[in-house]
Amino acid sequence: MWTAHLEALERLAGAVGEFEAGTVALVGAGPGDSTLISVRGAVRLSQADVILHDLLVGPELLDITRPDAERVFVGKWRGQHAWSQDEINAALIRHARAGKRVVRLKGGDPFVFGRGGEECLRLAQAGIRYEVVPGITAASGAPATAGIPLTHRGLSRSLALVTGHAEPDDPHPPDYAALARMETVVFYMGLKNIEENCQGLIEAGLSAGTPAAVIHWGTRPQQRTIVGTLGDIADRAEEVDELGSPAMVVIGQTVRLRESIEWFERRPLFGRTVVITRAPDQAGALAGALAAAGAEVIEAPTIEIAELDDYWSVDQALRSIAQYSWLVLTSLNGVDALWDRLEAVGGDARALGGVRVAAVGAATAGRLLERGVRADLVPGEAVGDVLAETLAQRGVRGQRVLLLRADLGRPQLPQALREAGAVCDDLPIYRTVCPESLPGGFLEAFDAGRIDWIALTSPSSFVNLLRLIGRERAERLRAIKLAGIGPVTTRAIRQAGYVESAEANSHDVAGLVAAIVAAAGRH
Repeated sequence: MWTAHLEALERLAGAVGEFEAGTVALVGAGPGDSTLISVRGAVRLSQADVILHDLLVGPELLDITRPDAERVFVGKWRGQHAWSQDEINAALIRHARAGKRVVRLKGGDPFVFGRGGEECLRLAQAGIRYEVVPGITAASGAPATAGIPLTHRGLSRSLALVTGHAEPDDPHPPDYAALARMETVVFYMGLKNIEENCQGLIEAGLSAGTPAAVIHWGTRPQQRTIVGTLGDIADRAEEVDELGSPAMVVIGQTVRLRESIEWFERRPLFGRTVVITRAPDQAGALAGALAAAGAEVIEAPTIEIAELDDYWSVDQALRSIAQYSWLVLTSLNGVDALWDRLEAVGGDARALGGVRVAAVGAATAGRLLERGVRADLVPGEAVGDVLAETLAQRGVRGQRVLLLRADLGRPQLPQALREAGAVCDDLPIYRTVCPESLPGGFLEAFDAGRIDWIALTSPSSFVNLLRLIGRERAERLRAIKLAGIGPVTTRAIRQAGYVESAEANSHDVAGLVAAIVAAAGRH
């Protein structure tokens, strides 16, 4: 999802300032949702030579890193430590002294139960330059998405943040008497000792009827919130299957407000997992729209964009572009490939000044506009047949049309243009190829039965999916709902013997998401 934003991060780097070699940046990744990282944190991550990262960071954040950057997992999980704190400190110093730009990527905020202070002290003692990039801590992120304010006029003017997993021999156990006087108490890592902590507060004088909540995987699509009272929240949490770490416990009267203001878990696709099959650099808009609707999004590209072996025909056409009345583009990839070839032949957008440009839909037209070219024709439906019909109505008889598209384009569009009397040069400008394999995360979710929807944006995306998952999984695919971006994709689904559960009315990202939302509501 982040691939499409890398250029923006490069532009922001100047505002953030230089990341000098031999420097360590302690970066707060936020409470779990990768989009909640700060701009400064994302820029530093994109610049790093070495990243030492925790477990509870948004996994998509690692997509920001450079391909040649070293990524090292140093996280902790349920008492299992990949690295000790001393080993982490030593690695930070070692990489910095080797002249590397080092990011220590930490869940939440480095200075809120993140041991960031310990790491800074060790770096300072070693004479290593460092900076701290704050992050949204879980205590503000998770309650916000659970609809529980930490403070509220008339209900809570005081707040305590407490680590909830102190060991029995801890010389500094929680001061329950002091905590009981606070109006809101948040226990980080609160499940392990939830019963002990709740009982300690009750014995210190806090009413057993005080509202309480457990928030599991706050800000993530897997978020789950259990509400009760101080006296029964431990039992309620124990009754819920698969409720485990990470989780935090919120105690106070503001928990009552959740019933009125909760919003995150009410989104139309919350609790559903949607797979998108677009190439990574094309997936950002669709992934973002689905995530905004509440879905857990898994990227499983079934198409890769590749260059042609020979561009001679395309380059010749572009050098003599003035001979054409119309230039027709049918995808964002076509626009990008066109600009690559214009640069290769020494041209730019001015070369298109004498030719009218037709785009198959709003997305393609939008990509053209980013390049400084406004499409002269965009049909009401983003379908090749409608584009041909609209061009025919403009009167293309006797005119030359240059159609630039993928190598496996359907024959209907150039055929319709020729039947309308146009002289159509149908030239491939890029190749669509099937990847060698699917991501392991997708296959794991598929085999576990966790996938609800697969969003398909072209016929080849579905054909390639069937090829990649194999015969056994293809049979189990019938239990998953399929959504097509338009009638051509739907036709491919049906021809393979499957049934679509949704088809977009407007054949673009917004239409596809709207179709899934509507169908999910019916189901």
